[in-house]
Amino acid sequence: MSNLHRGEIEAELGGQMRTFCLTLGALAELEHKFAQKDLIGFIERLEIGRLSARDLIAILGCGLRGAGEQITDEEVGRLSHQDHFLGYVRIVTQLLKITFGVNAPDSCEAQDE
Repeated sequence: MSNLHRGEIEAELGGQMRTFCLTLGALAELEHKFAQKDLIGFIERLEIGRLSARDLIAILGCGLRGAGEQITDEEVGRLSHQDHFLGYVRIVTQLLKITFGVNAPDSCEAQDE
């Protein structure tokens, strides 16, 4: 069960309910994946509101690993969602909002690069 006070969310992915959490370690991993030297750069990139499918996979994967799941980004990329693409976007949006507060983007316009 997720704990919003710890920055956790629960969402269905790959046919099962999973917990996501962007811990400090998960955020450091995202800084690296997004080639940012600090969290401010990562947040500024998010504020643009344009994320690629690879970006969604990276955020979902870091969120799952931050919650303790042993899963690679390659495995995350194979997980389905009943709402297809919009389902992934909703999970990422919810995770970013709980992590960074109410000023997080309401939605992410994803780009497949």
